[in-house]
Amino acid sequence: MDSLDGLKTVIAVVETGSFTTASERLMISKALVSKYVGEVEDKLGVRLFNRTTRRLALTDAGKTYYERALPLVEEYEELLDSVTGEQSAPKGKLKISVPVTFGEMQLSPVINKFLTTYPDIQVNIQLTDRRIDMLEEGVDVVIRIGGVDDSNMVARQINTYPLILCASPAYLDQHGYPKTPNDITSHSCIVDSNFRIGKQWPLVSPNGTVESIEVTTRVSANSPRAVMEIAKSGGGIALIPEFIVQDTIAQGLLVEVLPGYTTLEFGLFAIFPHRRYLSKKIRCFIDFMIDEFSS
Repeated sequence: MDSLDGLKTVIAVVETGSFTTASERLMISKALVSKYVGEVEDKLGVRLFNRTTRRLALTDAGKTYYERALPLVEEYEELLDSVTGEQSAPKGKLKISVPVTFGEMQLSPVINKFLTTYPDIQVNIQLTDRRIDMLEEGVDVVIRIGGVDDSNMVARQINTYPLILCASPAYLDQHGYPKTPNDITSHSCIVDSNFRIGKQWPLVSPNGTVESIEVTTRVSANSPRAVMEIAKSGGGIALIPEFIVQDTIAQGLLVEVLPGYTTLEFGLFAIFPHRRYLSKKIRCFIDFMIDEFSS
C-alpha cells in the first residue's frame, strides 16, 4: 500500500461513513478498503474506527488523523496541478447531484458539450430533489435551485430564475382572465408542494405594491413539471419557474397570468465542499455551468 492510498482511503471512509460507500467513491473493492485502513492502523499502532455490525464510529485518534490527512491530500493534488499546469487536462469521475426537473430539461441537453470539451472526465448525474450529504454520498458538486443553508459548503450563484403565474387558454376562456391578484382567489390553483409558501402566494404589482393572496386548491404536486402538465390540461392557475414553462408559453399551450406582476425568484447555485483546494475537474464543471446558464 502506498501511504497516499491509505490517506485517501481513511478520508473516504470518514466522509462516507462506511467501507462500502467508500469503496464506491474510490472505485476499489470493499476488501481493499478494509485492507488499507487496517494497514494504516497497524503502522500507527492505534485504532481509527470502532467497528460493529451496525455502525462505524470514529475514534479520537481517527478524528485527529482525518483532520491532518485532509490538507495533506489536498496539498498533493494542488502540487500535481501546479506542476502539470495547463498541459494536463482535467480527468477522473465527477459525481453531480441535480434537481430532477432541472437535470432533465436543462442540464441533460447540454452535458454532451461538457463531455466533448473534457474527454477524460466521466460524469455521473444523480437526479434528486432531496437534500443530500455531499461528503457522505461522495458528491463533487450539487446544483440547487433555492436557498443555501450549509455553512460547511461554498455556494457559487450562477443565475436567478423567477416564478410566473400561468394557465391554459382553455381554462382562462372558461373561467375568465384575472385582472388583479384578488381575482385569483376565486380560481382553482395548482400548488407546488416543494415551495414553503404553500397556498400563500406573494405578488408585486408594477408600481411595487406587495400583496399576499391565499389561493384555493384541490391539487398539489411535488414536481414543477407535474404542476405544468396539470396546468396545460386545464387544471387551473399555477406558479411555476420560468425556465420550465417558457417553451410551453411560446407554443401557446400556457398563457402568462397577470404579466405585469412579479413574484418569487430562486437562485441557481453550484455547491461544493468548503476546502482550500478545488480539483481541476470541479472547477471546469462550475465554469461550464456559468457559461451555459448565467445569461
